[in-house]
Amino acid sequence: MLRRLYDWTFSLAQSPYALWALAFIAFIESSVFAVPPDVLLIPLVLAAPHRAWLIAGICTVASVLGGGLGYYIGAELFDIAGKPLLEFYGKMDQFEAFKERFNAYGHWAVLVAGVTPFPYKVITITSGATGLPFIQFMIWSLIARALRFFIVAALLWKFGAPIKDFIEKRMGLVFTVFIVLLIGTFYLVKYL
Repeated sequence: MLRRLYDWTFSLAQSPYALWALAFIAFIESSVFAVPPDVLLIPLVLAAPHRAWLIAGICTVASVLGGGLGYYIGAELFDIAGKPLLEFYGKMDQFEAFKERFNAYGHWAVLVAGVTPFPYKVITITSGATGLPFIQFMIWSLIARALRFFIVAALLWKFGAPIKDFIEKRMGLVFTVFIVLLIGTFYLVKYL
């Protein structure tokens, strides 16, 4: 089953719709989707290393635009659902204190979440809910996402063949490590 999924991903990487699929995944991952765009970014670069910079650029732009949607969701849904709920439970004062702390250091949260496996959508939505200045949010998102995707693309461009061989020879191990990292990230988000 893993081999079929791997082969399908590589065949998608060579399809004329590959970049559109990557842009779509990168966009929705930044606001609602749980699977990171690296799942398609990596095979795309491995399949076409001469397009590594274009692939990373598309992934970056789509992800940042999706982050804007996440920001909007946080801003609009907070006013509709979050604020009345906090007021009902008498926690609005605590949220205001959190909001001040988050906005004082929010750019660091955007940078860290944008570069690491931490679910970026959590920060995009929180940034909107707390009213982190939108321009500041977008600038830091662009920096963070560009760092992440261009570093991955550069490493794959430089060391792609050995990495591809490693993945193909140890597919079960690679899949297991990926799942452990994904579950570990969700666990950290839940308990931090």
